[in-house]
Amino acid sequence: MTATPTPDSSATGSTGRDGSGDATERTYDVVVLGAGAVGENVADRAGRGGLSVAIVESELVGGECSYWACMPSKALLRPGAALEAARAVPGADAAVTGTLDVPAVLARRDSFTSDWDDSGQVEWLQSAGIELVRGAARFTGPRRLEVRDGDGAATTVVARHAVVVATGSEPVIPDVPGLATARPWTSREATAAQEVPGSLAVVGGGVVATEMATAYADLGAQVTLLVRGDGLLPGMEPFAGEAVAGALTARGVDVRFGTEARRVRRADDGVHLELSSGDTLVADEVLVATGRRPRTADLGLDTLGLEPGGALEVDDSLRVTAVDDGWLYATGDVTGRTATTHQGKYDARVAGDVIAARFAGGGTDGAVVGGDGPTAGATPSDVEGGAPWSRWRATADHAAVPQVVFTRPEVAAVGLTEAQARDAGLPVRVVQYPIGSVAGASLYAQGYEGTASIVVDTDREVVVGATFVGPEVAEMLHAATIAVVGQVPLSRLWHAVPSYPTVSEVWLRLLESYGL
Repeated sequence: MTATPTPDSSATGSTGRDGSGDATERTYDVVVLGAGAVGENVADRAGRGGLSVAIVESELVGGECSYWACMPSKALLRPGAALEAARAVPGADAAVTGTLDVPAVLARRDSFTSDWDDSGQVEWLQSAGIELVRGAARFTGPRRLEVRDGDGAATTVVARHAVVVATGSEPVIPDVPGLATARPWTSREATAAQEVPGSLAVVGGGVVATEMATAYADLGAQVTLLVRGDGLLPGMEPFAGEAVAGALTARGVDVRFGTEARRVRRADDGVHLELSSGDTLVADEVLVATGRRPRTADLGLDTLGLEPGGALEVDDSLRVTAVDDGWLYATGDVTGRTATTHQGKYDARVAGDVIAARFAGGGTDGAVVGGDGPTAGATPSDVEGGAPWSRWRATADHAAVPQVVFTRPEVAAVGLTEAQARDAGLPVRVVQYPIGSVAGASLYAQGYEGTASIVVDTDREVVVGATFVGPEVAEMLHAATIAVVGQVPLSRLWHAVPSYPTVSEVWLRLLESYGL
């Protein structure tokens, strides 16, 4: 992320721009809770609108994505994908004579996390004029928080205008007897491990479970995937989960559907899992990847009349609807409506712009936002009159969310599945085409296997959803996202000519299959 640095003001009592107060109380225009990618984006956009901003973080600046999720997980997955891609091309395959260098893979992963050192991220905050307050925050009243650092010292932080909760989410450990005390891995331990276990039991069937099953199978672990339901990747098109399950099985992963852990204990020889099938599985480590919940339990939300531990419901301007006066906002996982970093950052940009427009001119209707940000010249009334798809509304959260699962094959999807579209009452038609049948795919890899699928609203003849399964399909997703967000009519999309020979030629085949 980049931003135009803003000079510190001359206000006293704080080293942050326009901070005020003594050593135990600091006041800013905006206070952001959580310095992950989402919180950083809110702070950046609000600050560029001319507001003084503090960001509160008890762990590493950069958050989950930088250190325990997006970046390290993809760093673990990429070497196996590159090796498999080389083996799929005659001529290149002869150069592949070995397996992954596990220490080198882990070292490369460490480089992407900066060895879990956040000094670079802290420097970015400083360059953007954003004050960092280290510690854990709790609300003590409207716009007021107590922040305790690692030594227990408390500082009161006050927001003149707005507080934004961007504290993300945390893994859920199911209430299985013995599981919590068996020291299970969560996504954090899986992405930060310094040694590869000989065997790994993975509990779950979603994105984290399938990606980590792929990565650890690549690294040489014997992986068993325990899935309570009858398929992988719930919420996506069924054919996507079927393709990933088949590929995992072919890679040597023991995929067991309809299987739950009933009791767990850790012993000297590993973790023992008593299964619903009656079997006992023993593995060196167990990874629990059964879902996440908003990280709100310890924020003191009860002082605001809100329920601790739950999601913060927001409107499309990211204001928390249960709090009067419009001073409390929430973005990212903590809202319960987004579950990816990129969508959380989108929400953050909207929230930051909304806050800048509402408050940077003093919070009075008709005041004009200053600063050098994208909201310069806006007024609070501009925000109040914001329509869907305007810069003041996070409209894409409802039916245009993109996501990539970096398994092999990759899964890339945006918008509604067929089932979701039908549940929404849309008249739809689904068109599928084998990606391997286009020339670009045959050049990419011998025996390329994959599927492209679009969900079309037949009344408006626009794409409302798309799913791609196959090698490297992540790079095809943004074209589909543009089609869905732009509600591009198929008659106009027909004129978007795909270059030959690329895998994107599948778009032409999909439209031809539709009848154009």
